[in-house]
Amino acid sequence: MTLFHTDDNGEPLKSATHGRSRAERRRSLGIGLLAGSVLVALTLAVVPSPYVVEQPGPVFDTLGTVTVDTPVASTTGSQASADGTAAAAAGETEKTKIPLITITGAPTFPTTGELDLLTVSVLGNPDNLPSWMEIIGAWFDPSKAVVPASAIFPPNESQKQRDAANTTLMIDSQQDAIAAALSNLGYDVVVGIEVAGFAESSPAHDVLQEGDVITSFGGTAIKSVQGLRDAVAASGVGVPAAFTYVRGGVSSEATVTPVDVGGHAVIGIGAKAKYDFPFDVTIRLDDVGGPSAGMMFALGIIDKLTPNDIAGGAHIAGTGTIDSEGIVGPIGGIRQKLYGAKAAGATSFLAPASNCDEVVDHIPAGLNVYAVGTLEDSLAALAFIEKYGDKAAEMNATTGTLATCQN
Repeated sequence: MTLFHTDDNGEPLKSATHGRSRAERRRSLGIGLLAGSVLVALTLAVVPSPYVVEQPGPVFDTLGTVTVDTPVASTTGSQASADGTAAAAAGETEKTKIPLITITGAPTFPTTGELDLLTVSVLGNPDNLPSWMEIIGAWFDPSKAVVPASAIFPPNESQKQRDAANTTLMIDSQQDAIAAALSNLGYDVVVGIEVAGFAESSPAHDVLQEGDVITSFGGTAIKSVQGLRDAVAASGVGVPAAFTYVRGGVSSEATVTPVDVGGHAVIGIGAKAKYDFPFDVTIRLDDVGGPSAGMMFALGIIDKLTPNDIAGGAHIAGTGTIDSEGIVGPIGGIRQKLYGAKAAGATSFLAPASNCDEVVDHIPAGLNVYAVGTLEDSLAALAFIEKYGDKAAEMNATTGTLATCQN
């Protein structure tokens, strides 16, 4: 039985399958690799990842305007008025530009320049997660951050709950910003600290009610939530402390004994500052949540209320929480906000000093960053920038007048 073919001399013939050239083998390998790459690319483009992407969001000038939806107004004339009334009744709205900050009941002054607040937007949600291709692209983009979806969207919290929490934080931050600005201008606006709820087994539950306003604790006047914490800590665990509070316009005295929770003396209440403003300050910023715009709100209010044009025509951006005493706190997404500021055209950036570890080595070219810990620090930075203009960063490098995250 012949297992192979022979030629006329009896020598075996080479099989056609063994006779492929090197070029043919390379071509086959290339086609295989290309097909595999296409398959991987299609998979990466379609298969969702367990991550979302934080990226720079919209930028808003606190000295400028915002576009909001307002009800359609009725016009003159009987038929036009009827049509307008019908439109309003139908819930129709129109786009209108209004100041982001409106002040009534006090004189205001012209401003120049821009004081931008920054936001962070999130690409993806639990119902529509980014593909692996989008995640890989974000990893190589310095303006973006890849984070686990569960870190932004906790599985035990609904979207409605998240939106409500962010809205509450924004409203509280606006009130704190107004208080910080007016306090800086010499107004006494802090009434005390309002009881917003109770922790389980709170020692204050039998003494206080929600809505009560604590005005002093242990003989110390209370002007901020942190001030109350400090006063409780100074009183100590297990020691009855006297305090005053206002309920229904009537001031009363009582005692409470702080307990130990995690090594801290607490009285087990949720609290927020209670203010009494001498005139109306309205901040309008729809569809933006969280507390990180507080410092920039405060600067915008001060600029509008003072004849000194603190922005001085410069384009300045910044971020940071703020309390009624003007303390600037850390925020999330600082790197995305740096790149958002740069893209918006800002040349100077005010960053919370407590975020400096995230700022160093991540500053976009052409953006000068100053570290601030208080509202006074921010005002000092604006004054320095106004004085030296385009030479401010160079002058600061020489004099070291302003803190930066590098120094």
